[in-house]
Amino acid sequence: MKTFNKSMIAALVLGTTAMGAQASSWENESKDAWIDGKAETVLLMNTNLNNFDINTDVKNGKVVLTGKVNSDLDKELAEELVLSLDGVMDVDNNLTVVKDMDAKTTDTDMDTDDNDLTDAKITTVITTRFLFDSEVDGTDIDVDTDNGVVKLKGSVESEAEKQLAIKIAKNAEDVRDVVDELTIVAE
Repeated sequence: MKTFNKSMIAALVLGTTAMGAQASSWENESKDAWIDGKAETVLLMNTNLNNFDINTDVKNGKVVLTGKVNSDLDKELAEELVLSLDGVMDVDNNLTVVKDMDAKTTDTDMDTDDNDLTDAKITTVITTRFLFDSEVDGTDIDVDTDNGVVKLKGSVESEAEKQLAIKIAKNAEDVRDVVDELTIVAE
């Protein structure tokens, strides 16, 4: 009888350990799937990239980018956008540049490209945060960024939603100022 009890206890301990490991694996896979969805969305929302040529794969918070882009600037933009997402630990950028039209740029062109890259990242990050926030209807807000100054246009349903949208925009990285052109439309 003692052997039976020991066997039952050992089986229970092993079964519980296996179930705990399986639950942890499921949680990691769910988190990776969530990150993958956010990465796909942020790339889709960016009008500077053709996200149909960019593939994402996530393992333990590390995003692997594969596919094709038109320039080194697009490659860097894709990496920066994905790296800015919550939960992303690292980005392995394996994107291939198929045609680099920016190869003959001057230093002033590079400064403009850097500003454009930063502005595109800011716009995409804010738009994505609006879409993932249940208190802000991001589909009715247009986000434009020029040299780090964000302009919010569109309609919201309340003063609270307006203030939250402004706060989300101000809290995004690299934002210098936010211009509020939102209108409150009561439905």
